[in-house]
Amino acid sequence: MTQKEMAKSLDRSVGEIYRMVACLVDRNYVAQVDDSSYTITTKLFELAHISPPTHRLLFEALPVMQRLAKELDQSCHLTVYSQGKQVVLAKVDAPSGMGFSVRAGSELDVLISASGRVLLAFQNAETTRLWLEESIQRRPEQSDQQITTILEAIKKIGFESVPSVQVRGLYAVSFPILDTQGRALAALTVPYAERIDQNQRKSIPEVTAALGSAAKAISGKVGGSIRGATLS
Repeated sequence: MTQKEMAKSLDRSVGEIYRMVACLVDRNYVAQVDDSSYTITTKLFELAHISPPTHRLLFEALPVMQRLAKELDQSCHLTVYSQGKQVVLAKVDAPSGMGFSVRAGSELDVLISASGRVLLAFQNAETTRLWLEESIQRRPEQSDQQITTILEAIKKIGFESVPSVQVRGLYAVSFPILDTQGRALAALTVPYAERIDQNQRKSIPEVTAALGSAAKAISGKVGGSIRGATLS
């Protein structure tokens, strides 16, 4: 974008934008690509991944996620909560190359997704209340009067397993990655895509069992609880 385009999109003057852009360029958050255009660098991405909690989580989770994807021939992804939305920290594609997956760095809704509800359910009451407010403020059309009951049910059984309300034919299974207090650091999710050309495809109960074991393994590796997520 040019400074003029940035100013227009932010409803600011070019003069206001000039100093901000110069500062961001100087600190390498933004790069100038030609005489008038600018682009975002990877610095924020790099900073996020050298943060100790995130680095440890990814270091321990990725090998488990790779084994899980291979075992199920399904993709899986890891999300964390961030200001009314989820951010995909990592994903592993199905080894066969065919299936549904999300892109690392993507922002996902919270209230209507299995992973988002898992992140909400496994928090203390005050954090859940705050995150619900932020999520509803971001997506008011997704507000659900039954959400408290839904979250209580998820916490009781230890995971969420529902047909996707965003992609027809997709089934989402999600487990929390828990800290020492039983709170969700992240959600590990398999977006289950059925293959009609494979009779030996893993069933949803089999996916649920494997995903639950993977989530418990990651929780244990990051020093968290391995008792919070239980199958029923």
